[in-house]
Amino acid sequence: MPTSIVNADALLAIDVGAANTRAFFFDAVEGVYRFVAVGEAVSTYAPPVNDVSEGVHQAIHRLEQISGRQFIRPVDEILIMPTTADNNGVDKVAATISAAAPLKIVSFGLLEEASLESARNLAGTTYGRLVDSISMNDRRHLSGNIDDLMRLAPDLIVVAGGTDGGASKSVFKLLDPLGLACLLQPLNQRPHILYVGNQDIAPEIQSTFAAYTTVHTAPNIRPALEQEQLGPAEGRLREIFRRIHTKRDTGINQLDVWSEGRLLPAAAGFSRVVQFLDQIFEPTKGVLGIDVGAATTNLAVSFPGHGLRQRIYSPFGLGAPAGNLLASGKLAEVMRWLSVSISETDVRDYLLHKGLYPNSLPVTAEELNLEQALAREIIRAAVKGLRPSFPKGLVGSGPGLLPWFEPIVAAGSVLTNAPTRGQSLLMLLDGLEPTGISTVALDHKNMLAPLGALAEINPLLTVQVLESGALHSLGTVISPVGSARPGTPILRVRLSGSEGEEKTLDIKAGMLAAIPLPAGQTANLHLQPLHRFDVGMGGAGRGGKLKVVGGSLGVVIDARGRPLRLSFDPERRRDQNKKWLAALGN
Repeated sequence: MPTSIVNADALLAIDVGAANTRAFFFDAVEGVYRFVAVGEAVSTYAPPVNDVSEGVHQAIHRLEQISGRQFIRPVDEILIMPTTADNNGVDKVAATISAAAPLKIVSFGLLEEASLESARNLAGTTYGRLVDSISMNDRRHLSGNIDDLMRLAPDLIVVAGGTDGGASKSVFKLLDPLGLACLLQPLNQRPHILYVGNQDIAPEIQSTFAAYTTVHTAPNIRPALEQEQLGPAEGRLREIFRRIHTKRDTGINQLDVWSEGRLLPAAAGFSRVVQFLDQIFEPTKGVLGIDVGAATTNLAVSFPGHGLRQRIYSPFGLGAPAGNLLASGKLAEVMRWLSVSISETDVRDYLLHKGLYPNSLPVTAEELNLEQALAREIIRAAVKGLRPSFPKGLVGSGPGLLPWFEPIVAAGSVLTNAPTRGQSLLMLLDGLEPTGISTVALDHKNMLAPLGALAEINPLLTVQVLESGALHSLGTVISPVGSARPGTPILRVRLSGSEGEEKTLDIKAGMLAAIPLPAGQTANLHLQPLHRFDVGMGGAGRGGKLKVVGGSLGVVIDARGRPLRLSFDPERRRDQNKKWLAALGN
């Protein structure tokens, strides 16, 4: 039962995405925080408007029409704060953004496989694009490094190197081109520097380069050769992101003023919720969150005792970055997920068109099928990129497979706005290939990132809104892992309902099946693996009983195998995809 609250604040959360801008209103209803309404508008960061504030005001005006509450004074377009006696305005504002141009980042590190790798991993936790890397093994002459820094004009330099108490002279030698490049640039165009190396020389780095530009320091991201810690530096990176974009864009600066300096990258808000869920769910499993956006894809996983692992993939999204898949040779990988026949030329044309018009929506069944195929490949690329950073020794079903997660949370319009929930789930199953037993849920109101930002203002609100149905459960997914020929019985499932009814199903290798269980209803699930298949209940061949809660698709058993294998024949592969989709209700 949620705890009641007294003297509750009315809160507004604004999320500026690459395609859409949303304004969420939260207030206390009978002593408990609830989501009240949302207003939505097309984002206006990009041309021809080039100002996020226009989209923000349109979203707020739409929210006013829906809620009947006034948030903006008509005479001067000023946000009403705090709440007035006639219940207009708000008391607090939280703001998240993913639409801003990615930061151009150059990384400096002593060793390619150590500090430079960690610097790249750190850069991947924000909306940024790594445009160059410089290490001690760099073969460019000093003048060449300076020329490249001048040409690239980075927004941020991430400097790593030296374990704590280790190298110092080498770090300063590595930075020779940086000081000269800063001196040659106008003062207002010089990059910020984030130093995350040997802490013994952090004060000297600060004093040396503060004469040239703004210097930030954070704890060493590689304090020992075999240890990486990104967490503290990630917080400093978020602050740098905020400072750069609020200075660059008046509309973003207005958002920051409204939120009292708490403007947050949307991915950071999303990952906060993932970390929170990790604290309250199954202690032996991690939590996975995937957000497939128009411009970027954000994958965040949190493991008990190991903390958060996050990557933001700026090259891959369903909008303008879709064309990057062409350059990376991923066209065949996208096409393997199609259930209809589309020529390679038409696929290529669609991706190029999507790059030119990222806000365009699929208007035919073929385009929808292609967009969902694109989403699958984007999710797979994100998992492949983040997997090497997973802690060693995680509980799971085998090497090369995804460890066990509970729950799996998904966001992004391609997933949440799919015509059927079966399409939503199949995109996730094909893209993630989960193992064991997981609950899969959708951020169907697109509010997890704003809720993460609101947690800094009012943690109780975030908890209570999550408890009140912010996530839509698709159901419980069981993914047995093992080896057997298609058609071999591998799992016996018995579902016992609360009113005594029972359903029994024998699962064969290669099957994808769903057992109806209405949303919110509970049932006991009895699992008995055969042929030493592993369902995550203590080892190969071990089964047991667990309580499950129904979702829109009930209980889904994915026995197609891990890793998932598709036919090499295009026609048979399309038939496979059709059959799998039909199993989940199309």
